[in-house]
Amino acid sequence: MGKPESSRRPLILVCNDDGINAPGIAALAAAMDALGEVYVVAPATEQSAVGHAITVRDPVRAYPRPFAVPSGEVPAYAVSGTPADCVKLAVNQLLPRRPDLVVSGINRGPNTAVNVIYSGTVSAATEAAILGIDAIAFSLCNWGARDYSAAAHYARQIARTVLAHGLPPGILLNVNIPDLPLEAIKGIAITRQARSRWEESFAERRDPYNQPYYWLTGRFVNLDDGDDTDLEAVEQGYVSITPLQHDLTAHAYRALLSQWNWQEAPHATESPATNGHERPSGDAAAQHARPRETGEPHG
Repeated sequence: MGKPESSRRPLILVCNDDGINAPGIAALAAAMDALGEVYVVAPATEQSAVGHAITVRDPVRAYPRPFAVPSGEVPAYAVSGTPADCVKLAVNQLLPRRPDLVVSGINRGPNTAVNVIYSGTVSAATEAAILGIDAIAFSLCNWGARDYSAAAHYARQIARTVLAHGLPPGILLNVNIPDLPLEAIKGIAITRQARSRWEESFAERRDPYNQPYYWLTGRFVNLDDGDDTDLEAVEQGYVSITPLQHDLTAHAYRALLSQWNWQEAPHATESPATNGHERPSGDAAAQHARPRETGEPHG
C-alpha cells in the first residue's frame, strides 16, 4: 500500500532549456533535494529561445540518465524535445504521480521583459501552469554565470514558500536573480514585466558553396522607466519575482473594442484615431516610457 498523501514528500519536477548537462539544472535539483522527491526531465540538448514550441511531427524520446543530488541518485531523463515537451511527457508518462511543483532553470542569463516570450525556461513553467500545477522559472542574470550558489539559495527559499502557500490557478512565477554574492543581494522584490523590444537585423554570410545564410543579431531596448519592473529590480540588486499568466487576453480593451462598428470598416484614408474613438494607449508604464538601449543578446 502506498503512503497516505499527507505523509508523502512533495514530488518536484525539475526542467530547463539549457539542457540536462547544464550547471544550472544541477544546482536547482540540488536545491530542491531538501524540499521533496526530485525527478529531472530536461532536454538532451540546449533549447534556449525555443519559446513554447512542442514536437508534433516527430517522436519524442526519453533516455534515462545518471543524475546525483546531495541525497544520492534521482530519476532523470534526457528528452529529444523542447522544454514544454519535457513537462508534458513527464506529467503524462514518466512520473509516478502528478508533481506538486515544477521548477525550471536555473537559466544562464536573464529572462526579463520581452525575453519571457522567447524563453524555453519560462515556457516549461508555463506548460505546468496550463496543466494546473504550481510552477516557477528561475534565471541567473549573467550570460557568463559560473557560480549558482546564491541563485540556488533563493530558488530553495522561494520554492519552499510556494509549496507552503500554493499559487492561484493559471499563475506561475518568473524569478530573475542578480549575479551577486549572496550577502550582496538586497532581498526580494515583487515586480511586473518591463516593456521592451529587440531591434534586430540579420548578418548575411556565405557557405563554402557560396550560398547565403543568416545569423540573427540585435540590440535590446528597454522602453520602461518604471521602478517596479523586473529589469529595475535586478539592476538594483534584488531578486525579481514576477507573477505571470498564460491568458494573453487584453481584458481592459474588450469593452472598448465592443463599441467599434465591425460591420463597416473605416475608409483607408481615415485615421483609426479619428474614427469616433480615441486610440487606446499602452499600459501604465507606457505613459512615462523612453527607450534605453543595451547590447545584450537574446535570452
